[in-house]
Amino acid sequence: MKFIIAIVKPFKLDEVREALTAIGVAGMTVSEVKGFGRQKGQTEIYRGAEYSTNMLPKVKLEIAVTDEIAPQVVETIQQAASTESIGDGKIFVLDLASATRIRTGESGDTAL
Repeated sequence: MKFIIAIVKPFKLDEVREALTAIGVAGMTVSEVKGFGRQKGQTEIYRGAEYSTNMLPKVKLEIAVTDEIAPQVVETIQQAASTESIGDGKIFVLDLASATRIRTGESGDTAL
């Protein structure tokens, strides 16, 4: 099993979710987060005063999938979330040791 963490721009969330649903991803966890990467934040104007923000709003997706569909999930997220501009985000893939469905006690791939 793999645990995929994707950080994407907030306005791309619906597009990514729809693309993942189309390939059979059953569920995900979504969190609103803030962060920065190479773009180092941005300059904004508030009430006529210019100020710099270090943290940009992003959306964090957490998805547990089987080893077989993990590459397809990564490719789907990359295609759906891309704007081809700086700050599009990152995708991390980690090994997932175990998963257990609380309601039924199922574990492993069947818990996903």
